[in-house]
Amino acid sequence: MKNFVVKTLANAGALAVALWVVPGITLTGTSTAEKAWTLILVALLFGLVNFLVKPVVKLLTLPLFILTLGLITLVVNALMLLLTSWLSDQVGLDFEVNGFGTAVLGGLIISVVSWALNVVLPDGD
Repeated sequence: MKNFVVKTLANAGALAVALWVVPGITLTGTSTAEKAWTLILVALLFGLVNFLVKPVVKLLTLPLFILTLGLITLVVNALMLLLTSWLSDQVGLDFEVNGFGTAVLGGLIISVVSWALNVVLPDGD
């Protein structure tokens, strides 16, 4: 359970950095507390998408992973971010990613920041 909380907080932090750096990724809300809760809910949704959908997509695109020496990961991460944006719109969260190029840059930033936070934060192991 502690590992799940740490990974969710790392995803929330990575999403916050992407929101701050990439102009095409937006999170709207009326107050700071509302934005924080929305960010945590989007991080949970992003973690769920990465847990359920990403392994299937990676398996289906395995030849492309081999052919591009793993660079297709940028595209897969962008697609996961776009899927998270679409799902958040469906459940009423105010998180939006405008375009594929924005999603690629946001996915890259989220991957790097999430990795760094997972290295720094304790996970109970």
